[in-house]
Formats: sequence, structure tokens, C-alpha cells
Amino acid sequence: MEINEEKKVLLGLSPDELKAIVRDLGMPAFTAGQILKWLYQQHVSTIDEMTNLSKVNRERLKEQYVVGAMAPIDCQRSKDGTVKYLFPVRRSEYSGSSDDSEKFVETVFIPDGERATLCVSCQVGCKMNCLFCQTGKQGFEGNLTAADILNQIYALPERERLTNIVFMGQGEPMDNLDAILRATEILTADYGYAWSPRRITVSSVGIKTKLKRFLDESECHVAISMHSPLPEQRRKLMPAEGQMSITEVVALLRQYDFSHQRRCSFEYICFGGLNDTPVYGREIVRLLQGLDCRVNLIRFHEIPGVDLPGSDEKRMEALRDYLTAHGVFTTIRASRGQDIFAACGLLSTARKGEKVKE
Repeated sequence: MEINEEKKVLLGLSPDELKAIVRDLGMPAFTAGQILKWLYQQHVSTIDEMTNLSKVNRERLKEQYVVGAMAPIDCQRSKDGTVKYLFPVRRSEYSGSSDDSEKFVETVFIPDGERATLCVSCQVGCKMNCLFCQTGKQGFEGNLTAADILNQIYALPERERLTNIVFMGQGEPMDNLDAILRATEILTADYGYAWSPRRITVSSVGIKTKLKRFLDESECHVAISMHSPLPEQRRKLMPAEGQMSITEVVALLRQYDFSHQRRCSFEYICFGGLNDTPVYGREIVRLLQGLDCRVNLIRFHEIPGVDLPGSDEKRMEALRDYLTAHGVFTTIRASRGQDIFAACGLLSTARKGEKVKE
């Protein structure tokens, strides 16, 4: 696979952008369509593999461009079958960071019978600094480009097994919305992967204007990180509550139709005695009443330096049963990959550069 920081990347480009490139290089117009197929249908690693382009045109293209596929440089395998990959990020394309040191993101492949889900990252670190999340402790180190986001799928060894993608890895998708929209367009467009948008879920803490734009411009599922129905408590857990409260998020969601195929869900990490008691069940029901949605309860995975208790199975089951009985369909999400720090809230590449060099 090609890693060349001096050249531009083809991965992540649209048909119009490829048409402009072949025009500028003096190549036949139909060459843009050929390149599209090599990228998004054949998944080639190098321009030399684009065999229906003439050798002259391949050489011309190679002078300025590379495919941009970069293989994972490390992987860890959980006893439950989950695999966590470490992907490099193309240094010349960091967005929003003045630090040009080598950076990485973690991506998690989760097989489950005939279903196989990929948890994709969109930023190196994260600005949201949620109290319970290891990624937030890393701080923000840069946005991923659409090419870097797509590469986690493009260069995944299990790519052909994928049935679903969730943008629930490192970073806040709405804080890198342009790249998210471009990546999901390529994943769902006829010229790209031609996936149904119903195979893709994008998460968010809720960011004003950005969340509305995503709901208007995308047909993918949306998952909101709630973690508390009470604004004051949620602000202590999630500073983003101060910018867009959970009540504002729900009010916005009520403007959209989730009664058909598009799904709206809420992620809810359970903390023992803090947000898993009956009073929280009542508040969640009151907050979500009449909204077509579901709630996913998640076990808390301890992170260093954070004194938060995890909820026990009995409390989580009681909360699930209460919510379901009161019209809010609720499930307890199975925890996967905890032994390799691949479970919810555990992803971080703060020290990965040092480890790779060792």
C-alpha cells in the first residue's frame, strides 16, 4: 500500500473532482469513471493496478497522486473475537492541528454471527472531554480527512465481511461534519460503495447547527449520547451540554420522522447509583415521550483517574424493563473487546506514537 506524504490522495474524491483531475492532466474524460471503479469497486492499493488506463496515463497520474490506502500497522485480538486496529493518519492532511508528529487512530471490528460492525474514528482525540471517556482525556489532536476516515474501511482486512458501520470511535462526528458527510456520501452513492444509509449510524453529543445539518443532509441513522436526562448532571458528565442541552437535542429530533426505516437511538452509560435509579427511568420517559426512538444501555468501563462507579446487571435490567414497559424500547448493549481496551469509551492513541517507535 502507498504512503507518500508528498503526493495528493485519490481516495475520498468525488466524480466531479476526478473529472477535473483527468482534464488538468490531459487525459480522456472517461478516465475519471475508470478511476472511480478502481477505487470504490475494485479497492486497488496502487495506481499501477488500474490496468485499463494506458501506461502513459498511469505514469502521468502517479507523478502527482497516490491511491492513499494505508494498511493498519498493529492489531489486537480480543478473546470474544473483537479486533482493534491501529491506523496511521496521513501527516500532510491533518486538519485543525499545528502538530505534524505522526498520528494514529483506533478502529474496532466487531463480528457477531452473520453481522459484522466496524466502529470508525473521525478525529485524533476529541474536544468534548466527557468525564467518562478515555478519548476525551487525550485532548484534540486533529480532524481526519474523508480519505483517512474511508481508509479505515478501505484497508480493513475484513472489509468484505462488513454489514454495518458506526461512527462511534475516537472523536465527535459533528465536530468534523464536512468529512463525515463526504465519507458517508461515498459509502452510499451509486458511484461509491452503494451501501444503504440504514447500514450506517453516526453518533453525536449534540452540537448546534451541525446536528441539524446532518439530519437534513444525511439519511444515516443517528445516535445521541445522553448518559443523563437531567441537564445539570449531564453538564458535569459532558461539557457539551452547555452548548446544546439534551432537551434542545430532543426538541430538534422531534422535527424529523423516525417512524420508518431511519432510526434514532440514545446511548446511555449506566453509573451505579448516579443515573440508574428509578427516578432516572421516569425522567427518561418524560424526556422522550412520543419520540420514535430506542435507548441502548451501556456498561461503564473504568478509566484511570476517574472515580465513577459502574452499574450492576440487576440495576441495568431493572432500568431496561422500566423503560420498555413505559413505551421506550430499550436494550442492554453487549460489552465487546474490553480486554484489549476496545470497548465503549476506552479508545485512545495518546501514546501510540511512542509505542510504534519502540
